[in-house]
Amino acid sequence: MTGSLRGRAGRGAKRSLPGEAAARAARERSERERETPGRTATGLRLPASGPRGRLADRISTRWVRLASQYAAVILAALVVNFALPRLAPGDPVDYLVPPEAGTIDETVRESMLERFDLDGSGWQQFTSYLANVARGDLGISVRDGRAVSEVVAERLWWSLLLVGTAVAVSTILGVALGFAAGWRRGSRRDVSLLAGVLAVDALPAFFVGLMLLLVFSVQLEWLPVYGAVSPEALTGWAWIADAGKRLVMPAVTLTFVGLGSVFVVARSAMVSELGEDYVFMARAKGLTDRGVRRHAARNAMVPVSTVALLGFSTLVGAATVVESVFSYPGLGSLAFSAVRARDYPVLQAVFLLLSLIAIGANLLADLLYPLLDPRVRRAGSR
Repeated sequence: MTGSLRGRAGRGAKRSLPGEAAARAARERSERERETPGRTATGLRLPASGPRGRLADRISTRWVRLASQYAAVILAALVVNFALPRLAPGDPVDYLVPPEAGTIDETVRESMLERFDLDGSGWQQFTSYLANVARGDLGISVRDGRAVSEVVAERLWWSLLLVGTAVAVSTILGVALGFAAGWRRGSRRDVSLLAGVLAVDALPAFFVGLMLLLVFSVQLEWLPVYGAVSPEALTGWAWIADAGKRLVMPAVTLTFVGLGSVFVVARSAMVSELGEDYVFMARAKGLTDRGVRRHAARNAMVPVSTVALLGFSTLVGAATVVESVFSYPGLGSLAFSAVRARDYPVLQAVFLLLSLIAIGANLLADLLYPLLDPRVRRAGSR
């Protein structure tokens, strides 16, 4: 009797094993479904909270952080832009009424300050300045009596032409010389190029401009001395040729200013790429020097592109001195004349525009670098 009961129990235990296995498999399947990102245990899709959702959150956080940083920089530029002209001694009335004219009535003085929105306290002037900038109203020029936006617009295109030409030439020349020096690191060509470019880069911009004027305008009389266009009434190709001749010396001076940084970065990038593993592999496979140089130069262009963009903002600031030397009608010469006239509205407009150009160049570099270098994209997506 006892043996038969044990046999039945054993057969019952054996029969229960398939049921336990099925229950265990169901539990494991349910756990897998719960752990699967983006789906519920019943297979319904959830909002993006898995890896893709986290990536989207990181990207949105990066954009918000980038926008807040640049907004803070723009606000700081507005504050400095407002304060700098007012730190200089004197005011626009001192320019409009010179000392030899004697004293003026206080009522007349107050009405003149009110015309240029300079009669309130510092805080009132600052809030009024921010409101006017938000509306696009840059005020009235003290010296010309015209709208500042018109005065700046007349000079802006000449500065963009000058700086754009200098950036293009300095980038092309700096990359070519830097890659040539880096390809033969330590050779006589490398040492000569490095010493020559650094010597030119150490020269002040006004000194280079004066030397060019002395040689090519005074001694050789090949190029015009000053200005962007001839006072004669030229049209068509004659006007373009004259403007090109007058652009040569200012552009060459600015090219010398920006050449050194591009050359050094291009040379360093080429030397760094030549030490990478893929270069040794290419040489081991029998690739020619021309092919190796092409592959190395393509990767070395990533940091060079960033330096070229940042160099644009640097040359915009250097153009102030160069335009004054050559009497070139750009933003630099406009700012120089506005300083002497205590023309606050023009100074604020020029400084604000130069600041926005520099900020825009930095922003463009931040946006383009991940597109040029896949490693930055992968690091940002982790």
